[in-house]
Amino acid sequence: MVKVITYGTFDLLHFGHINLLKKAKELGDYLIVGVTADDFDVRRGKLSVSQTLVDRVQAVKATGLADEIIIEEYEGQKIDDIKKYGVDIFTVGSDWVGKFDYLNEFCKVIYLPRTDGISSTEERNVNSIKVGIVGEASYINKYYKECALVNGLTVTGIHAKSTSKFDKELLPLVKNCSYEAFLEGVDAVYIATQPRYHYEQIKLAIAKGKHVLCESPISITKQSCEELFELAKSKGCVLMESIKTAHSVAYNRLLLLTKMGEIGKVVSVDATCTSLINIEDHGDYDWNSLYEWGPTAMLPVFQILGSNYKSKNVIVGYLDKEKNFDGFTKISFLYDGAVASIKVGKGIKSEGELVISGTKGYVYVPAPWWKTDYFEIRYEDSTKNKRFFYQLEGEGIRHQFVSFAKSIALNRNISYISAETSMSIAKVCEDFNDKNGIETIEL
Repeated sequence: MVKVITYGTFDLLHFGHINLLKKAKELGDYLIVGVTADDFDVRRGKLSVSQTLVDRVQAVKATGLADEIIIEEYEGQKIDDIKKYGVDIFTVGSDWVGKFDYLNEFCKVIYLPRTDGISSTEERNVNSIKVGIVGEASYINKYYKECALVNGLTVTGIHAKSTSKFDKELLPLVKNCSYEAFLEGVDAVYIATQPRYHYEQIKLAIAKGKHVLCESPISITKQSCEELFELAKSKGCVLMESIKTAHSVAYNRLLLLTKMGEIGKVVSVDATCTSLINIEDHGDYDWNSLYEWGPTAMLPVFQILGSNYKSKNVIVGYLDKEKNFDGFTKISFLYDGAVASIKVGKGIKSEGELVISGTKGYVYVPAPWWKTDYFEIRYEDSTKNKRFFYQLEGEGIRHQFVSFAKSIALNRNISYISAETSMSIAKVCEDFNDKNGIETIEL
């Protein structure tokens, strides 16, 4: 019996895929098809996959051409599979010519001609979503470049009053028109303006049927945040909160392991986020430490312990009381059977780590934990400690845009941040602005 093996993502299965599987089948008596897992696709930089692993496996199975379907999950698995299954022939499309010649040491390698004019990438780009960027923050340069790497999204314009912080390549995209007129030329917007503008900008965009990805916090009161999610639902629009950490593969894996009881019952979550920046030089008083870092620091608290805390205590150190600018804020949350704390600072620096404590062990994420690509699970017996590393492309920004594009395509919000979490973040911002339960210190 001649065994043949081939691999692929098989996203949006089309005639080209089927044609390749037929040709592979003709090479031998038994065809094994390896379908790449979501995590492996992400780690190797393929972030535009539209379908889930289950959907892709079912699509391959439905062709009736595969005698056996396996999941490709790690680099170097092809050699392991060839040995494990006693494979005689490895085959892939001719667009990979030369890439897998090293496998000739283990079996025969055959490159099959592709079907001209057929491409999953092209199919995803047929209905490309026109995205407009709103704001003039310097990090928009990075977001623009990451968005450009996502199939199905095209940045067609930027609405900004100032262009002083933009790279030259972005300047031709700046539109000199009103925000309302700007919305007419796009399908979706990424909003990166100061928090006090978010509510009105999101409301107008959704009212015009535009999908919205907005920097956190979505709004600075719980009621207005809830109103925006209800409006988006009624209009059939996607509203997503932008916290790039939520889209890190490593961060999601540590959440999963924690919820599965890997460290026992969680009794404490402690997160610190700070940045050393001269506020006076930037004149950026609207982005105080709570707005700048609070949503990120609160993310693991609410995603692990939930939003139903019994009480909270807020200690604020003001750098400028007149402008309501906090340079440092510490918030302690009290839950039934657990506690949490966040420390955030802007113009003040501390060790930016995340520690999740449990009855069996704890999760440790070193600074800067919000760019999670590595974490450890530590136990009393250090010989049992576990280390996890997942490559993080584009700080999670790219993954975030992929999630946004998929949500629009599916007409279903598949955000990694729930509306409940967004509203909990907005509530904390509201209490801060209302000076509700706040103790102050002089810095």
